Amino acid sequence: MLVTMKEILKIADEKNMAIGSFNTPNFENIVAVLEVATKYNVPVILMHAEVHEDVVPIKYIAPVMVALAKAASIPVCVHLDHCESLEYLEKALELGFTSVMYDGSLLPYDENVANTKRALEIAQKFGASLEAEIGILGGREAGSKALDVKDMYTDPELAQKFVAETKIDALAASFGTAHGFYASAPKLDFERIAKINELVDIPLVMHGGSGVSHEDYLKAIDLGIRKINYYSYMAKAGTEGVKKYLAEHPDVAFYHELVNAAIDEMRIDVEKAIKVFSKNI
Repeated sequence: MLVTMKEILKIADEKNMAIGSFNTPNFENIVAVLEVATKYNVPVILMHAEVHEDVVPIKYIAPVMVALAKAASIPVCVHLDHCESLEYLEKALELGFTSVMYDGSLLPYDENVANTKRALEIAQKFGASLEAEIGILGGREAGSKALDVKDMYTDPELAQKFVAETKIDALAASFGTAHGFYASAPKLDFERIAKINELVDIPLVMHGGSGVSHEDYLKAIDLGIRKINYYSYMAKAGTEGVKKYLAEHPDVAFYHELVNAAIDEMRIDVEKAIKVFSKNI
């Protein structure tokens, strides 16, 4: 069933768990995620990131995501991840997304607040939820701008002010994770996330969730993380599945065989993640 992020994170809060929020820029990702979530009867979030527009245009993938969410037996939110354009954000809502993230984290604070308020107005017009970010997550979002390490982390007092001024439904907070693959284990600032959780009364979101240790996931969940964004390691698992299949079947003739091999390995990776996010169901 198709639900909003606000509805799905309420379930997470009641059960002291986190909802897996998976980027799904192709049909194979969607299948792997929904099959595992359905198997364990847990809510899940399907995401499309604005940066994936060159992988698959939202006009093509959105109808698939929404249709499969509606047909699912579990609560499914269809969410727009890291959107910097209000026009693109509204387009996603018009296509049926039930949740959006406006990312103005690279903007001056006042401009971020103003745009986030406008994003909320647009989201509410469609009955959708809004996530926003204060602080800058390491990786793709930082772009080429030179940043001091302290600028990469969310300031708890500023987060409190931001949430109070914008009235958003969920806050993406930076506390040591990064997009992509980790060269070494990330060092998460748990004191920071605990303080943010103490000061704000909405669910907190972990971006760059792939590659974090099981122990750190569980600790973050206990400190208020209710949505964990996940993609890189799932996608890598799909690639490894294809490589393995090609090594074992060098004369493969059909593309769908490679697709199925990718889905099989992504299922395994998604299952590991969902089990941890759901407190080892």
